[in-house]
Amino acid sequence: MSSLIRELWDEEPPVSCLTTLQTYILNLRKLLASATGMTARQVASEILVTRSGGYLFRTTQGDLDVHRFHQLVSDGRRALSSGDDSTALSTLSSALQLWRGPALVDVVAGRILEGRRQQFEESRLVVLEYLVDTQLRLGMYREVLTELAALTADNPYHEGLHAQYMRALYLNGRRAQALELFQRLRVNLVNHLGLEPGPMAQELHRSILNAESIDAQGNLRRPTGDIVRMSSSGAVRVY
Repeated sequence: MSSLIRELWDEEPPVSCLTTLQTYILNLRKLLASATGMTARQVASEILVTRSGGYLFRTTQGDLDVHRFHQLVSDGRRALSSGDDSTALSTLSSALQLWRGPALVDVVAGRILEGRRQQFEESRLVVLEYLVDTQLRLGMYREVLTELAALTADNPYHEGLHAQYMRALYLNGRRAQALELFQRLRVNLVNHLGLEPGPMAQELHRSILNAESIDAQGNLRRPTGDIVRMSSSGAVRVY
């Protein structure tokens, strides 16, 4: 319950916050009843259930697209681990196709939901890195250019994405653009964060500067990051 109050009113809840919250829950149950064809009482006992200190929103694996996303990502990672890049490409692409713009884009988010929204966006970015990594190993150098141009523009401090874009440009014979991209990354990092690019980006820059051979099949960094997950039971409890 305290999480719901904090999400709705932050640190300044009104005196009537509990009554108002109960009204919101009642209205939400009515909306769920209308959408599912159930009665409000059935919704209260089977979906949005009152529990000690809060409410439990019960879902199954097929109810939320986020569950499907996590399953596809897990399948894609297993394919990558086994060296099956073709299956990984198909599976990770399917996972990303579930996205329809930014997470929770039509929700007025408080502090808690905003944190979760950022986690979901980071999960999407990690999967995009895996996908591009796979595409480059499969020799799809041209296919990734448009996507990477947009990703690096949206994430001006993300060294991993910039390194992937540099590789793709270089492997497409666009050496000068790859070098310019590194300089843009460096300027952004130095001017805004006071940081130099990390060893990976600098080493790649030196290799391109020296016109060395880059093997896209072997030397790509594996992206690191966590995928935000729902509970294994499919239920989310809010206090």
